[in-house]
Amino acid sequence: MNGDEQLLRGRVYGRDHEDDDPGPLPDRAYAALVGGPLDGLLLDIEDRRPEEIDDGVALPTELGRFPGGRALYDPRPGEPRTPGPGVTCRLYHSGDTP
Repeated sequence: MNGDEQLLRGRVYGRDHEDDDPGPLPDRAYAALVGGPLDGLLLDIEDRRPEEIDDGVALPTELGRFPGGRALYDPRPGEPRTPGPGVTCRLYHSGDTP
């Protein structure tokens, strides 16, 4: 695991890594990002509609195959999503785009 990957583990995507606590908040729902450049990060999905998660997400990142591009993460068909706060589902890296 390189330094960038270690820095990201257990953190919430989009939160500043220099925050006092860039980790998850107890009252929010998260998707765990699996694989790719954002592996180990949590994506806050509390305010997203289920359809938005079902369609997958394209997340801006400097760490992917295309710096300044987007890393693509999708759910696996049939994988359950649990209700409530905490990690409710997983999204898997499916590629990168400029």
